Amino acid sequence: MVDLSAAGRGLRNLWALSLGGGIAPRHRTDSIAIATGDHRTVRRYADDDQVRAAREAGRMPVLLVPPIAAPASCYDLSADHSVVAHLRDSGRVPYVLDFGAISYADRAMGFGDFITDIIPEAIGRVLDDYRAPQVDLYGWSLGGTLSLLTTAAQPVQTRRVRSVVTVATPLDYNQLPGYPLARALTKPTGGMAPTVLLRLLGGVPAPLVQVAYRATSWDREAKKPWFIATHLGETETLRRMETIDRFQRDFPGYPGRLVEQMWECFIYRDELVGGVLDFDGHTVDLADIDVPVQLFGSHRDALCTWGAARHGVDLLSRSPHLQFTTVESSHLGLLAGPDAAIHTWPAIDDFLAGVDTLVTGAVAPT
Repeated sequence: MVDLSAAGRGLRNLWALSLGGGIAPRHRTDSIAIATGDHRTVRRYADDDQVRAAREAGRMPVLLVPPIAAPASCYDLSADHSVVAHLRDSGRVPYVLDFGAISYADRAMGFGDFITDIIPEAIGRVLDDYRAPQVDLYGWSLGGTLSLLTTAAQPVQTRRVRSVVTVATPLDYNQLPGYPLARALTKPTGGMAPTVLLRLLGGVPAPLVQVAYRATSWDREAKKPWFIATHLGETETLRRMETIDRFQRDFPGYPGRLVEQMWECFIYRDELVGGVLDFDGHTVDLADIDVPVQLFGSHRDALCTWGAARHGVDLLSRSPHLQFTTVESSHLGLLAGPDAAIHTWPAIDDFLAGVDTLVTGAVAPT
């Protein structure tokens, strides 16, 4: 007997995905913009009462730093998998820095702009809004790299970062597929071949970033028509698929100078492995980081191998409280998915609670 309700649901879902406006509206957790500007908008995901309660409990604000070429919505992916909602509901006050769109006009922006200007300004905005002396930084993928570099670049005497959490952040590009080969192939040109192309393009345009990200899960893309056809009646399953597709379509590009520096410092000159990097004469040493740090890695991550993430344990030797946690999931799933909700988020809750305890002079849990 044909299930007419399921058939009707399937037809409605097919229409929504193909000609309609989608199965479900985009999710947005309520927020307040405390600062706006080019590549430096900061939003707070808590109301004044929640801020007051967190401050009275002695908790510092959490500033989430996105990757350059992924939208800030990574921290508010869906109602079920929202990092900011989880932090808020656990008694923390989350803020998100939004770099916005990246265009050809931004081609001169490099790491120095982010780690000595944009992110420090966002930290100041957060501390002024929350009325706190320090902030906990939290970054996914390259957002974790930016968080660590920003912390290392700050003078120890005036450091405003209390701790750093990085999720799926590669810190050894030798352990990422393809990069050692690219370095070897471009060695006869002194590593200039990619740099010349990047300068012509002014960076990596958003469409190329979106295609490259989708290519890392090519099997998912190839199977998508069949997946949709066999799950037409499963609205919730298709809603999750739609959420990821929308997220991928929003990817911005990389600014020219920054992606040149990624090639030069992270890959060709291999400076990231040793932790000492030179960005146009501005030297940053990750060994200078002397705050608690938590790192996450996965053996299932196609973009950041487990070894590339765990290399941070060797780099951050001065951290007084260093944790590395393995959560087996995809690159995005490690941050905002069922695996994150079950494993990543509770581990970060425990880490931040341990940092709270460290500040009061007690010993943090291991």
